[in-house]
Amino acid sequence: MPIGRMRDVLIMDAVLETYEAADFTLWPTAEQPADRLLALSGDLSPLEVGTAMAVLAGYNKTQRTRHDPGPCDGLALLRRLVSVESVIAPGGLRLRDTASGITVSPGCCFGLENWRDWLDLLDGETPWLGHDPAPDVEHSGSLVRLRPDAERPAGPPVELPLSELPVLLDSVRSALAGFVGLVGQWTERDFPPALAAQVVAKLDEGLGIGAPLREVP
Repeated sequence: MPIGRMRDVLIMDAVLETYEAADFTLWPTAEQPADRLLALSGDLSPLEVGTAMAVLAGYNKTQRTRHDPGPCDGLALLRRLVSVESVIAPGGLRLRDTASGITVSPGCCFGLENWRDWLDLLDGETPWLGHDPAPDVEHSGSLVRLRPDAERPAGPPVELPLSELPVLLDSVRSALAGFVGLVGQWTERDFPPALAAQVVAKLDEGLGIGAPLREVP
């Protein structure tokens, strides 16, 4: 397939695992996605933002509260979120080839906060993308071939031209910025405006949204 068409068929999403929100009751949430992966963007509904915030606020705990049952109200839960040292976001980047139908999803424990690790591909390195399954990454000149499961390498890969990677990652950064903008609006509806600003700042910093991507070598 000509490289010029790759931008039209490759889609990279910032996705959040939603298991943490399964039994959440402190604010309204959306129905769980079938694959338990929620793509973050500025197009989410208020209920989907609620789901994402249930995951982020419920998953992140301070050292002092790690073994506590957790806050019993939404305000306390969000205050705990802004007090953590580093935000951890279960999930990562999902790469979809819409022409072939192949999807490479993040493995367990990668963490969406590490999404910029994909830039290491530009240096010929192989970033760790999680486990169970662990995506298979193969460098081949100006391409990177990715398969959903390194333990089951049969089948065609997703072919990612390295020249397209910065464009895809910039789309991820824009989607995350849009999501955080919605978080600010969502938080202000039911919580103090000052807390909304703190939540936005914490997520912007923790998810590495503000800094520009480095130039292609």
